Amino acid sequence: MGIYYQKMPKSNEEGVILSIEISKISANPNQPRRAFPDDAILKLADSIRQYGILQPLCVRRMGDGYELISGERRLRASKELGMTHVPCVLMEIDECQSAEISIIENLMREDLNIFEQAMAIEALIDTYGLTQEQIARRLSNSQSFVANKLRLLRLSESEREKILENGLTERHARALLRILDPELRDKVLSKIIEDGLNVSRTEELIEQILSKNDPKRAKNPTPIKDMRSFYASIDRLIDSVKLSGIDIKSRIVESDTFTELTILIPSTDTEPATV
Repeated sequence: MGIYYQKMPKSNEEGVILSIEISKISANPNQPRRAFPDDAILKLADSIRQYGILQPLCVRRMGDGYELISGERRLRASKELGMTHVPCVLMEIDECQSAEISIIENLMREDLNIFEQAMAIEALIDTYGLTQEQIARRLSNSQSFVANKLRLLRLSESEREKILENGLTERHARALLRILDPELRDKVLSKIIEDGLNVSRTEELIEQILSKNDPKRAKNPTPIKDMRSFYASIDRLIDSVKLSGIDIKSRIVESDTFTELTILIPSTDTEPATV
């Protein structure tokens, strides 16, 4: 994380790996991750038991003890093993810098779910005064990426829980945001979950609902609608091929500038067909 705060050490201990007593390390109050699955912690604990802690934790001084900057999972796994000391790197930074490092690290490692990511970005803006452009630069991404994350917070708490509990994607969530009526949106979300709709069919359903409520949309289809219809037709084609007994698979990778659709067809040729 030194790329953000490179400077000369203020003490002989700064930047040196120290063995610090676990009981003296307090949690970072700005940790953006809310859930730490037990199985993931136990798996990490097993790795630490075999190989030790390969990457030291980062801490800063707080009174007579230390506050964690990064390494929450390693700290929890070490406690699970009954360890008394962990290797740490001491950093002389203030609370704002500590929070920024913790949040940015989690965002870059993709350790957060989509709504934790959005709330973490919101915290950097509201609490620490960073702009969307600054956050985008730190994440090596675009401002539109940051803006799209923030839009997810328009969904209610119950909608967020349903999306996470049922394994829906960020694209599902972004499609739902097109429905402004909360009651209607909740009904559509329930249908998406009940019918197990993928992203393309979700977008198609929402477009149908919006067109029904606004006849002008049906008469003047947008390029976006045409693309959704295209994706839906691809899905239907893939489903029909599967019914014939061929184990065909598809993969969609979406970026800010393009969408890559890959269709994988079993054959003697290992090269996938890319659309």
